[in-house]
Amino acid sequence: MAHERRVSPVEKAIRERFDLSYVEHMAAEKKVPQFRGSFWYYFGGVSLFLFIVQVVTGILLLMYYQPGEQTAFESVRFIITKVKFGWLIRSIHSWSANLMVASVFIHMFSVYFSRAFRKPRELTWFTGFTLLALSLGFGFSGYLLPWNTLSYFATKVGTQMMAVVPGIGPQLMEILRAGKEVSTATLTRFFGLHVAVLPGVFTLVLGAHLLLIQLQGIAEPESWEHDRGARRRYMPFFPNFVLRDLLLWLIVLNVLAILAVAFPWELGRKVDTLASAPAGIKPEWYFLFMYQSLKYFPATVLGMEGEALGVGLFGVAGLMWFLVPLWDARTPAGLRNRIITWLGVVVVMFIIVMTIVGLR
Repeated sequence: MAHERRVSPVEKAIRERFDLSYVEHMAAEKKVPQFRGSFWYYFGGVSLFLFIVQVVTGILLLMYYQPGEQTAFESVRFIITKVKFGWLIRSIHSWSANLMVASVFIHMFSVYFSRAFRKPRELTWFTGFTLLALSLGFGFSGYLLPWNTLSYFATKVGTQMMAVVPGIGPQLMEILRAGKEVSTATLTRFFGLHVAVLPGVFTLVLGAHLLLIQLQGIAEPESWEHDRGARRRYMPFFPNFVLRDLLLWLIVLNVLAILAVAFPWELGRKVDTLASAPAGIKPEWYFLFMYQSLKYFPATVLGMEGEALGVGLFGVAGLMWFLVPLWDARTPAGLRNRIITWLGVVVVMFIIVMTIVGLR
């Protein structure tokens, strides 16, 4: 004899007010392909989790942080020395920012190599690439906020790179700096970008990205589509995949806590804007491959400034990467485009090697 499922008062109250049949149907029907590369699916969820950590810890820091030449550094020092667990919150915020960028990079390359950007998922790729660019924007704008020596001069180096863009470089740099030099006006602008503009845009794009995934489902291996004899296995999205995702979030949270406690994020010394830049100033690790590469360009190439040529090439490469679903569109479905595969391998190796060389 079948027993009726007990309904809690909360669930009963919700059901009396909302029709949940669509959500229940979607949860029951949604499934995740299981194959050798299924593990890479989880990095999308990890990126989402780290973004949530960023928002929560960022709001807590915002309660004490004060932008300004006389207050930015001092308020961060107050957070890490006077506020209960302030040092831990700031350390988790900084570590999670770096892990989020790393996770988004891994997620992007896993989508690239599995060719999940192909029709009909071009828009999912475009929104995902935009989220990576916004993540880098978060890192760049947040790096200056402590107003210490390292962040000040690294921002100076980073914004100086914009100046070499042919034609509009100096104007772009001034817009970014809110003037000709990195100053408190730059700090205020970066603060506004970091806590208002970027979170707003990121949330909208993330919502579109998640909606596209819900509408189109999770990409299956292309080999399944053309091999009728292929063994297909699926996992229910709810609760199997969701529970595994949550378990991985818990592991990531533990890793974050260990990193934050064992390697607390240093504040450094307050910047003296009149002093010369200390030796060895470098941008954050996720910009290092570009920074290091530009060093190898000669001063002039065919009458053009070497750095300007390098920045231009990186811009074109980024645009081509963004548009990969379009220039791969002629490849027949199910077939590998060896050029694209090898291009991806070269890009990954280039980023890794240049980053390692830059860190030395």
